[in-house]
This record gives sequence, structure tokens and C-alpha cells, in this order.
Amino acid sequence: MVVCGDDGLAHRLATELRGVYREQVVLVVPPSRRTPPQPMAGRARAASAALFGRMVTAVNRGTADSDDTLVPDERVMEAAEPTEAVLADAGVDRAAALALVYDDDETNIRAALTARRLNPRLRLVLRLYNRRLGQHIEELLDQAAELAAGTTAGHRDGHGGHGGHGGHGADIATTVLSDADTTAPALVATALVGTSKVVDAEGLLLRAVERRPPRPGEVADPGLCTLALLSATSNDPAGAEGSEDSGDGPRLLPDAEAVAAATGRGAVVLEQVSYSGPPLPARRAGVMPFASLFSARLRWSLAGLVAAVVALAVALIVVTDDHPLHAIYITLLDLFAINDPAVDAPLGQQVLQLLSGLVGLLLLPVLLAAVLEALGTFRTASALRKPPRGLSGHVVLLGLGKIGTRVLTRLRELHIPVVCVEADPEARGMAVALRLRVPVVVGDVTQEGVLESAKIHRADALLALTSVDTTNLEAVLYARSVRPDLRAVLRLYDDDFAKAVYRTLRTAHPAALTRSRSVSHLAAPAFAGAMMGRQILGAIPVERRVLLFAAVVVDGHPQLEGRTVAEAFRPGAWRVLALDTAARGDTAGAEPPGSGLVWDLPDTYVLRAGDRVVLAATRRGLAELLGRRTRSPR
Repeated sequence: MVVCGDDGLAHRLATELRGVYREQVVLVVPPSRRTPPQPMAGRARAASAALFGRMVTAVNRGTADSDDTLVPDERVMEAAEPTEAVLADAGVDRAAALALVYDDDETNIRAALTARRLNPRLRLVLRLYNRRLGQHIEELLDQAAELAAGTTAGHRDGHGGHGGHGGHGADIATTVLSDADTTAPALVATALVGTSKVVDAEGLLLRAVERRPPRPGEVADPGLCTLALLSATSNDPAGAEGSEDSGDGPRLLPDAEAVAAATGRGAVVLEQVSYSGPPLPARRAGVMPFASLFSARLRWSLAGLVAAVVALAVALIVVTDDHPLHAIYITLLDLFAINDPAVDAPLGQQVLQLLSGLVGLLLLPVLLAAVLEALGTFRTASALRKPPRGLSGHVVLLGLGKIGTRVLTRLRELHIPVVCVEADPEARGMAVALRLRVPVVVGDVTQEGVLESAKIHRADALLALTSVDTTNLEAVLYARSVRPDLRAVLRLYDDDFAKAVYRTLRTAHPAALTRSRSVSHLAAPAFAGAMMGRQILGAIPVERRVLLFAAVVVDGHPQLEGRTVAEAFRPGAWRVLALDTAARGDTAGAEPPGSGLVWDLPDTYVLRAGDRVVLAATRRGLAELLGRRTRSPR
């Protein structure tokens, strides 16, 4: 595996590949600025070696699922740019996968085109922020791989490309990911329910919830399914975690008998993330509600004038005994001062005409105010909104950069009220906030009064996602002084710093929920899964072990194809959770045709070759299910 990058994501990704998946990794990083550039030394090597060393220690202690494979040595190269010579020196021509995770999209695209030419069978993983461009790049690089593989096979067997598809296979592919997209679900779930144990499955957010042991006579809620049984000593602060073989450790993917027999042990169940706060007002996209055109005071003034006109019309009917329609017509003429003076009319009619003229004088400023307010509303429709006065129960989002923009979009998809705070009026997320009609406070969050303008004292959660760690930390500390019980999530670049901040804030505010998250730490598992050729949806930690969620096509897997859901379930290894109905268009009687995922599959449903399923698996189980090839040791 070759990893090329210029920030913490590259180091974290290399650590994930080496420590979790036991892969030989070549890490290409920019040369150190403080020391002369050396090919195999420098601060980059020291940083990577430190990360690798911590992961190896965790592996040896039992964090990973496998302990029967030695962790191979790493290789760290230093290069300013991933040129053709650098990629060739890194061994791209004989590598299984290449990850290009530079912060610049153009650098990743240029290197990907070069790598595809050097090795058409290479699995590529690119980090791109632009989604539309990423789709086109995926199609272009996959098409180039297919053509190159077909030409190579045609020359080899003499059939002009007829054998190319057999050598190509689905394992050679290009995957375009964004660290913003991969971390947004975890950040949103942390702000809503206080946990990052979340999986994004086809737009549906799922979370793993730890349930306490049920009391005698109490029936525990299994949720969507039971993912794991916690250690027998998990409820004992002085207890030590046991191993799974001894029966005291956590049991991943237990069967129904094991769940029923587990007494006094907590469980991890799968649930759907939902929002229970105040909903957004329902309105059609692109349509401005009528009530927003005029203020409440102006609407009451118009209602009072209408009531006065109706009263004058009724009084005229009583005085003159005229027809109602004619009486209303005469009243309106008097109101707009276009009727003849009632000089020869009875006294009552003259008084009503004077009152109608007076009401008409009052109507003129009200109509003028209505016109001015409507014009002002349409003029400010293209400007950023301000937080409403009575807003409460919302989420305050700091920073509208790459991460903040994706989180904002995700929050609005869940119909959650949001108030954004951004110091740069030209930030990339400003256009998204304007399009989504989200209130935005423009100002430096470190200045006094900015968070108050965002109604932080009435908010439910604070998401500090700016690119400056000190700004995020200062904003959270200030929000804590305003509201000690506020749920706060802050983005920090360094994972060790994030852990230290989390522990300190948890100690200082034990009654509040505080989470610190590193973007590279949250995004690395998704990039590592894509490099392994698997459609990894996410990973959920269970004590010192990890459960992986993957989308797998049943075709070609004898453990799944032709078997029922109950027969395909292997306790402790993998379990089918859902069926993607959009992949086939039907569910063979299990559920009516539709799009999305079917989570309540019956145990008697037979998995067919064209089915695409979502399953939970351990690392060992997923490697066995997908037939991971083994390498001979050097």
C-alpha cells in the first residue's frame, strides 16, 4: 500500500493500514522544513514511526482482532510532489493500492493520472472535495483501467482484448472520498446524541448504544439488532477486561441463544439517529411564506382597518336600509374620497361619510408601510438571515469551511435548526447557508457578543469546526461559562491534543457533554477500507475491539449466495443487517419494491446473486468473507 499526503490524514491512514489490516505501507510525505530533506529520514519519518509504534503496541495488547501476523516494517519517503519518478520509487507499479490524500485536489488528480498509466491494475483512492468533479474522475480512471487491462490481456492471449475483463475484475477501481463527507455524520451524531459511534448507511444515520443489564422481569429493547455483549466486568470499575475466549470479554455479533443466556451483561444495540428538538417550519423550497412579507404589527393594523370598514358598511345598511352590496360600494367610495359629498343626505349618512374619510386617511400610511416592508423583504431575501428572536433548541455551528459546510448540509437534511457563525464573509459555506436559508452571524467568535448573537444561551449543542484549534477551544470554554450544561463538540487537528482537551473538560464540567474530535482520526478508517477494496460504511468501537460495516454484493460469495439470512449469519464473524432494494428493484416477497435499505429482513429470505447487502463483521470475519489473499513473508 502506498500513501501520499501532506497532513495528518496521511499519517493516520498509514497507521490504520499497517496496524489494523497488517499491510506493508510506503508513506510519501513532504520534506521537513526544519531539517535538510533526506529520502528516508526527517521529522515526517519520526512522526510516522511514532504513530506506527503506538499502533503496534495496541495491536500487541489485543486492540486488533488478529494476533497471528507480524506487523511488517514501514517505509517513509520524503518528496515535495508525487511526480512520476517519486511514484515509481515508491513502488506504485507493483503496489496493490495507492491513496492520494493531499489537501489540493489538482495535486491528487495529476498524481492519479500518472499512477494509472504506471499501473493500470492499481486500486486508487483519491481525496477530493468537489463531488461532481470526483464522479467524473472516477469514471475516467476506471475506463482507463478497463481499456488498459483489456489491451494487455488481448496481447497476451492473442484475442485482441477478449480476455481483458476476466483479468480486470471489480477489485480494480477508483474511489473518490472526502474527509469532510466521511466525518460529517460522526460530528452530527455527536452533536445530537453525544456519541461518534455512528454509521452512515445510504443517508441513514445509525448509532451503537450501550444498554445496561436488564433488571429482573424487565424486557430489554433490542433496537434494530444486538451487535455485541459487553464484558462481564464492564459494570465493575475495579474489574479488568477479559478475553473473548474466556467468556469474560466482549462478544461481537452474538446469536439469539447467547443474548438470552447473557445475564448481568450490558449490550451494544443498533439504533437510528433521530432528532427530538423543535422542528423546522414546513415550507416549500424556493417559496417565501406570506407571513414573512409583513411584520406582525402591520398585519394587526390591516386587520383593524378591515374591521372598521366592515363596521361602517353595516352601519350604513342600518341607517339607509340599502342593499348590502350597494352599501359596501358606497362605503368604499367614501373611504377612498371619490364619492360626492352627502350634503343633502340625512345626518346619519353624513356622519358615516366623515368617518369613512377618516379611516381612508389612516389607510394610506398603512398601505405605504406594507409596500415598503414587502420591498425590503424581497431585497433581503438574497442576503444572509439573522437568528430569529424566539429561536431555541438549535445547533450553533462555528466555521463554514469544508467540514462545516458538509455538517451544515447534513443537519438541514435532518431538519435540525442551525445558526452559523463565520468570520470570513467570503467563506465557501456562505453560499450554501444562503441557499438553505440558514441564519448566519458574521464575526469573530472570539469577540464578545458574537456567540450571544447566535443565541448560544438557548441552544442545545455547539459544533466548533473552524480550522484553528485555539479558536475552537476558546469558543467552547466561553460557551461553557455562558451555559455550563451545553453539549459541545470541537474539532482539533491533533488526536493526542483532542484526547487531553476532552479529559480536562470532562473533569471540569462533569455534568455536561463535551467531545473533541480529530478529522483525520475520523476519516482514516473510511480511506483505509476503500484501499482494501471494500465498500466500508463505517466502524464502531466496542471496548477494545472494532465492528466494521460494509456493503457487499452477494454474487461470488458462497457464504452468502443461495443461503437464507439465518444460514448466512456466522456468530462472531459477520451478520447480514439490511438489503439494498435499489440494487435489484425488488425483495422477492420480503418487502414491497422501493428504494433504500430494508432492515427487517426475515430469516427465511434467500440471498440471491444480484443482491447488495449491508453487513456487520469483525476484521477477521470480513477478511475471510471477502477472500483476502495472503502474502508470503519476505
